[in-house]
Amino acid sequence: MAADHSELDPQQTAHPTPVVLAPVPVVQGQGHHQVPVRAGSSAPPVRKRRMPFLLGTIGLLALLAISLWYWWSTNPIASHYKTLPIDRGPITALVTATGAVNPVVSVQVGSQVSGKIGKLYADFNSVVREGQILASIDQKPYHAKVSQAKAGLKSAEANLAKARNLFLQRKLELDRMGALRAQQFVSQSELDLARTNSRDAEAQVDLSHAQVDQAKATLSAAELDLGYTTIYSPVNGTVVSRNVEEGQTVAASFQTPTLFVLAQDLTRMQVNANVSESDIGGVTEGKPADFRVDAYPRDFFRGIVTQVRNSPVSIQNVVTYDVIISVENPDLKLKPGMTASITIVTARNEHALRAPNAALRFRLPGVPVDRKTPQLWVLETSGRVRAAPITLGIADSLFTEIADGDVREGDAAIVALETVEDSAQQKLPPGFEFGPKMR
Repeated sequence: MAADHSELDPQQTAHPTPVVLAPVPVVQGQGHHQVPVRAGSSAPPVRKRRMPFLLGTIGLLALLAISLWYWWSTNPIASHYKTLPIDRGPITALVTATGAVNPVVSVQVGSQVSGKIGKLYADFNSVVREGQILASIDQKPYHAKVSQAKAGLKSAEANLAKARNLFLQRKLELDRMGALRAQQFVSQSELDLARTNSRDAEAQVDLSHAQVDQAKATLSAAELDLGYTTIYSPVNGTVVSRNVEEGQTVAASFQTPTLFVLAQDLTRMQVNANVSESDIGGVTEGKPADFRVDAYPRDFFRGIVTQVRNSPVSIQNVVTYDVIISVENPDLKLKPGMTASITIVTARNEHALRAPNAALRFRLPGVPVDRKTPQLWVLETSGRVRAAPITLGIADSLFTEIADGDVREGDAAIVALETVEDSAQQKLPPGFEFGPKMR
């Protein structure tokens, strides 16, 4: 054994290398936490150990910068504006309303007497002439009243004749008493009594005259009522409505019952429009008006405003005014009672300097607004944004006329702020746009 140790290499026995314990990763389950390594092994340089830390810090800063840039780019207030040009074109100011189509002259035919309807001579849509018989009421009760009035007249005339005879008798007696009194054959009291009887007889004659006149008036009233049992057409026209049937009893005690409604001329109609008080200021006589009815949704009917009534109509605190629109109806398409959707042209300018209504509603964030003075925000070619006070004219649903102001045709009026999402959607092909953005 000694011989074997003596044969070892001198370099390995002369300076033995110290052994230290260092932690190294081992496979789980081996039971070793430390293994011997040689202390003389070389350690990694310090610069190489700091390089991963520097690279990680640079990457973290770059990620933070990208995040800040993305947050700033998705801010609702973007650095771009949506603009529309200020141009010249037609502007038509309109007033919309609803109303009903009616005949120009509509006559309600009623009855002045009560009774049972005996016969009808006209029906719906019948064309009638003035004086034509429309209906008749049972005349038997009224014939009886006429006969009774005639008998009363005869009785009054007989009483008048009797009163006249009595007056003549009293007058003769007065004359006789006067002669006898002159000869002192009668007293003064008997003469006075004869004079009084004569005056009473004369008054009775006057009373009988009045009774005769009264009987004649009663007879005339009975004959007039008899004439009212026949209903005549007061105008030339068409029967629009019939409200009674044969055998029906009508009572004319407090209110005249309506039997027929006649339209004088259905080729000329009118529309009774209800215009709001906020729009009535621009509606005047002579303005053109267009309207449609549900029966002919593709047809436009043209009329003229002929009357603006000053009487207000208040329904549930909503005030409206009646506007009458005359329209021709040669084809008889318009029928009484149809509901009309009306558009009245209150003003028109065919070559107006106009701005989009969206530009008038735009407000620049963070800038105070003077609501008394309308203004536009104009984007100049240099990229500067300026406020331009203006004076407004007429307006329609898309544009408003600029009557005066520091703007010119071709200026770019700002209508909205453009976000990054809007720009991205503009660049996408059709069908790939984002849905509505919720903020």
